[in-house]
Amino acid sequence: MKGIASLACAFIVLVIVAVASLCVGRYPIPLHDCLQFLFSFFHASPTPSVTRSILLQLRLPRLEAAMLAGAALSVSGASYQAVFRNPLVSPGILGALSGAGFGAAVAIVLNYPAWMVSVSAFTGSVVAVLAGVGIARLSGDRSILMLIFGGLVSNALFTSLLSILKYLADPDDQLPDIVFWLLGTLARVTPETLSLVSLPMLVSIVLLCLTGRLLDALTLGDDEARSLGVPVVAVRSVVVILATLLSALTVAMAGIIGWVGLVVPHIARLIVGPGNRLVLPMSALIGAIFLLFADDLARCLSSAEIPIGIMTELSGVILFLILLPRVRSSLKGSWR
Repeated sequence: MKGIASLACAFIVLVIVAVASLCVGRYPIPLHDCLQFLFSFFHASPTPSVTRSILLQLRLPRLEAAMLAGAALSVSGASYQAVFRNPLVSPGILGALSGAGFGAAVAIVLNYPAWMVSVSAFTGSVVAVLAGVGIARLSGDRSILMLIFGGLVSNALFTSLLSILKYLADPDDQLPDIVFWLLGTLARVTPETLSLVSLPMLVSIVLLCLTGRLLDALTLGDDEARSLGVPVVAVRSVVVILATLLSALTVAMAGIIGWVGLVVPHIARLIVGPGNRLVLPMSALIGAIFLLFADDLARCLSSAEIPIGIMTELSGVILFLILLPRVRSSLKGSWR
């Protein structure tokens, strides 16, 4: 019951932060007008045309993107940490982020349209993960350690390829676009993009949250999990695929946003304990709140918008230092 109450409280906080995020920005909107706009979806209450345009065309899609990206990265990170039995694992462990960066850079250097940058980033992310898994399989060893080794090699490979593209890119036109995209931003998210990624992201988040008990069994070790009747290889493969899909879709939508998937699961464990049945949904809620805060700061701290990736890295470092004693104690039980 305590865990359910914590989830309910986190959901209420998320609703409050979401409504507040609609109000803040370089064009502040009174709370009354925001609430009137939200109620207009259910009742025919009038909303000023300028306010309605800003909220409907700019802030609401951005709000949805921030919540989706935060929840997706956090659930992905928590799932990876459970599968690899290591609290320092993040969504980029198998090369998804470096592959996405390389894919986006290819599209920018080739002067593809904006929507192709997202498609290329998604493709690069998937290819990088497949390369990491393939490298691990070459050894004939399907252990977690070899899978991480394959991810490290894939990360290094696609980071090197990205560096080559940055060197070859036009420094006046293409290179700034590559750097800006790598820093992460929600400014370019459109309703059309959301309509494409929302459903697969929501389905993947829900499916991963439903695997909580299976992931708890995996944390006991492969032999113990098999003795409980858990199909270890199948569960690990499905979780890795879904978590990778979430990371790839997030990067394709908003660029590379770091630290969320690493830090937020630790905060969730502090609140609801180590059980993944509660950690995964709590991570989704806290991740959405965290990214909403980061996006509000990115929009409001300066006249020119700060890339949200910078805000999450700064905030993530501070939170990680605060959580460091907890992480240290978690490390004692990892790599069993």
